[in-house]
Amino acid sequence: MLYGMPRLEPVDLEVLEQVNAMRDLLRHAVQQAPRKWTLDLRKALTASAIAASNSIEGYRVDAKDVADLMDGEREVETSDENKAETLAYQQAMTYIQSLHDVADFRYSKELLNSLHWMLQGHHHPLKTAGQWRKTAIRITAPGDELAIDYEGPDQELLPGLMGEMVDWLNEGDLDSHVLIRAAMAHLNLVKIHPWSDGNGRMSRSLQTLLIARGGVLAPEFSSIEEWLGMPGNTWEYYKVLREVGGPVWSPERDTLPWIKFNLLAYHQQTQRVQHRVDRSNDCWMQLMETTGTHGVTERQVTALHEVAMVGRVRRSRYEKAEAINTQQATRDLQSLTKAELLTAVGQTKGRHYVAGPRFPRNVLETARRPHTITNPYST
Repeated sequence: MLYGMPRLEPVDLEVLEQVNAMRDLLRHAVQQAPRKWTLDLRKALTASAIAASNSIEGYRVDAKDVADLMDGEREVETSDENKAETLAYQQAMTYIQSLHDVADFRYSKELLNSLHWMLQGHHHPLKTAGQWRKTAIRITAPGDELAIDYEGPDQELLPGLMGEMVDWLNEGDLDSHVLIRAAMAHLNLVKIHPWSDGNGRMSRSLQTLLIARGGVLAPEFSSIEEWLGMPGNTWEYYKVLREVGGPVWSPERDTLPWIKFNLLAYHQQTQRVQHRVDRSNDCWMQLMETTGTHGVTERQVTALHEVAMVGRVRRSRYEKAEAINTQQATRDLQSLTKAELLTAVGQTKGRHYVAGPRFPRNVLETARRPHTITNPYST
């Protein structure tokens, strides 16, 4: 028996409908936007999701550094441990994103264990990866390692529970909304806690996979991992998992509070992404107006846009974004630096570029334009 799908209340159905409408608008906005900055935005959102999900587990890497690591840059200011966790999560997320349109896709125990190996294989064999745990597991309360927050089901039950879960993933509650199913997949996996480590990230990754398979939006635009990684939200995340999951495996409990929490997350993260899309689009249009000024080419707008939205650009990222060689990328960035639109920071290794004294002020103001996030349950 798994934790079951709850009956939504009228207010939950209203919030879900609002999320549907916002996601439709977001899909239209993304489809209409220039492909160059859309790709940049997808990378940035993926980096933010990875940084946030890892931060929940205590691995802290700035989203800008995550983006650089994703592009093959290794001269970033973080520990080797944090680099390893970031690159492992990237590998798993890249695979998840690639599964969105596989025609004969099926969930399986093997798929889940393979994803777990991508996330945790670098810890094997000290922490077993890619196979069910062989011991009991107890989760301690945040900040008090002697207080038991949750005790997972006995290891002897894992093959049966995971078999039931895989069956549900393939055939269960298919008439329910994909976002609700994704949330329930997250809850059940994190409460089964089938692996010795990495269960939280696997559960969040599985939720993202179900969203990706839903096909409405690329998972980068729908994942709630970034939202969950915000400090206040992380605390509420742990709190609702405790309240709904109970102190031990108890699938008869009411799961509606978990769904309400996820609907709030979906709604507010969609708001945040929409504001980011709007700012990014406005920045791109404003920067396109600068082409010809100071000798700026349309190609170089990509580098300026990256600086506006992220705060910096590296030669390697610009090179890949424009599919040009190292010499061309270096020459472009030197030209922008000479025009004082960019300022170089650091030596050859690890060098990046930030806004220079002549970078258009209106673009920077647009990139930092404040916004308000509303709570759909209190309006």
